[in-house]
Amino acid sequence: MARIVGINHVALEVGDIDEALAWYGRFFELELRGRAGRNMAFLDMGDQFIALAAGRTQPPDEARHFGLVVDDKEAVREALREAGVSVQSAGSLDFLDPWGNHLQVVDYREIQFTKAPAVLRAMGLEGLGKSDAAQREIRERGLGE
Repeated sequence: MARIVGINHVALEVGDIDEALAWYGRFFELELRGRAGRNMAFLDMGDQFIALAAGRTQPPDEARHFGLVVDDKEAVREALREAGVSVQSAGSLDFLDPWGNHLQVVDYREIQFTKAPAVLRAMGLEGLGKSDAAQREIRERGLGE
């Protein structure tokens, strides 16, 4: 039986690729890994990526979501609020994009998820550390060095 090792990418369906790139670019520093014609774009996240695919037709997501890890969750919250996107003023940072995709933004410093040092360095994030609580959780699960 195969063991799940990780997630290579997440695919989000959007209405229009160029509109989605512009919308997400208001809140996140994006690096375009590439495109496949007019209907797909790939956003680089070091050793992972997000695939944007044109053609969403289903209603907005409710419980179904994915957690997007960032280096500064509160900066994203502020940018979303300034753009008129409905978000809580503190705590969990969940929002719907214009196409109904439900995203939950989490701060790298506060969670177990860890990028390899070489990946962080290549992304220009070599100084990004973990909170004491996250380090403790990592150690307790036997995931630390």
